[in-house]
Amino acid sequence: MWSVPESTTPRTDWPESSPPPWPAGVRATLWWHRSTAAARALGPDGATVPLTLAMMVDYLDSPVGPYREILASPVLRAPGRRIGVLPRMAVPFIAVDSEPSVHGGRVHWSLPKVTAEFDGDVHGDFEASSEAWRVTTSTRPRGPRLPVAGALGFAQPGGHGLVTASARLRGHFRYARVDVTAEGPTLGDWLTPGTHHGIVITDGRMTTGPAQLR
Repeated sequence: MWSVPESTTPRTDWPESSPPPWPAGVRATLWWHRSTAAARALGPDGATVPLTLAMMVDYLDSPVGPYREILASPVLRAPGRRIGVLPRMAVPFIAVDSEPSVHGGRVHWSLPKVTAEFDGDVHGDFEASSEAWRVTTSTRPRGPRLPVAGALGFAQPGGHGLVTASARLRGHFRYARVDVTAEGPTLGDWLTPGTHHGIVITDGRMTTGPAQLR
C-alpha cells in the first residue's frame, strides 16, 4: 500500500467495517500550499498538479460512529482520461482515532490509514499525533458563511491499477487562515509549516462512494 513512514503499520488485523457508501456529518478545516520539491518527488507516477492539500476532519457520525481524521496529499493527480476532468488527491498519509475506520480506509479505498491521537477543535486549535509525528493547526475563520456543494476525489496506486473514489459534500463553509506545524520522518519536508489559505466546513453531509479500479 502506497504510504509515507508516518502512515505505515505492521498491523493487519482491524475490526471490520461495513462497505461503502459511507454517509457522514462533518466539520473540517482544509488548507493548501504550493508543493515543495520533496512533495513533488514523493508524488505518484504520471502527470501531477504541484499543490499540496491537507485537512483535519471531525466526523460527527458515520457507519463506524464518530471519529476524527487527518489526511494530506503532497500533489494532486492531473485531470485525464483515466481519472476524469478534475484533479484528484493522492493520499500517502492519513490517520484516524477509530480502528474500524482504519479497516474501512485500507480495505475499501486503498487508503493507508493508521491510528493517532487527536485533541482540540478542528475550527480552532487542533492537534493530531503519534509517537513518530505531530501536526498542529490553529484556524482563524473569516468572512461570511456560504453554501457549498461538490465532490473531492482521490486516486490511489493499487496492486492491479488505480483505485479511485469520490466523496460528495453539501453544507456551508467560510474562508480561513490556517497556521500549521508538522514534525515527523517526512512530514516536515512536504507539509509546509506556516500560515496558509484554507476553508472551514462549518457543517456538512458527506458521502464517500465505492472505489473503482481503473
